[in-house]
Amino acid sequence: MKICALIAAYNEKERIGQLILQIREVEGISDVIVVDDGSVDNTYEEAKKAGAIVLRHEKNKGKGAALRTGFSYIKSKDYGAVITLDGDGQHKYSEIPNFIEAYKKGDADIVVGSRMLARHRISGGMQCKDLPSSKKQAGMPFIRYATNHFTSFITSVLSRSSVSDSQSGFRLISTDALKKIELSTSNFEIESEVIIKAARKGFKIKEIPISTVYLAESTKRSKINPFIDTLRFFRFVLKNL
Repeated sequence: MKICALIAAYNEKERIGQLILQIREVEGISDVIVVDDGSVDNTYEEAKKAGAIVLRHEKNKGKGAALRTGFSYIKSKDYGAVITLDGDGQHKYSEIPNFIEAYKKGDADIVVGSRMLARHRISGGMQCKDLPSSKKQAGMPFIRYATNHFTSFITSVLSRSSVSDSQSGFRLISTDALKKIELSTSNFEIESEVIIKAARKGFKIKEIPISTVYLAESTKRSKINPFIDTLRFFRFVLKNL
C-alpha cells in the first residue's frame, strides 16, 4: 500500500526544503505532496527543488482549502492513505512510522496525533519529559491549549468519539475515508470537520501520542488566530448539528 505525506504550506521557504528531504527518507512514504497556498516567498521553488510533488494556489485560501486541494489530488491516484503534517517544523517527521504502524494494526481508519497524550513536551528545544503532569502542557501557549480543549470536547460530542486533540494537524487518513466524506471548510476547522464527518460515516478514529516543537519564533508567527478560528469553528458546528 502506498502512503504519501501532505503538507499545506504558506511562506515556509526556510524550512520546507529540509523537511521534505527528511520525510522522503522515512520508510513507508512513497511521495511528499506540498500545496503552496499562495506563498509570496520561494516556498514553491524550494519544495520543487527538494523533490516534492507541488500543487499551487495563486492566492492564499487557508489551510483547509489547501488540504482539500491535496486530498483531491490524492484521491485521483493510487495511495492507500495520507499523512498530513505542518510545514513549519512543529511536527517531528521521525514520528511518521508510529502512524503507519498504528494504521497497519487495522483497527482505525484515521490516526490522530495527540499532543495531550504525549509523554513529553519540547519547548524552545528543551525536553520536558520529567516535569510533573500539571506542567506537561507548558510548551503550548495557554490560549491555544484552552481553545483546543474546548473544540476537542465539542468534536468528541459531535463525532461520538474520544478526541483529546482535535486541532492536531499531524494525522493519518485512509484514502477510503477521504473518498466518502465531503469536506467544505477552508481554514483550521477542517481538522474537526474530518473527524466529525468520518465518524458519522462509520470510520474508526484513534489517537497516538506525539511530541511537538514550540520554538519562540514559530509561536510568534503562528497562523492560528484563536478568536477568529474559534468563531469559524462555531459556524461549522452550527451547520452540522
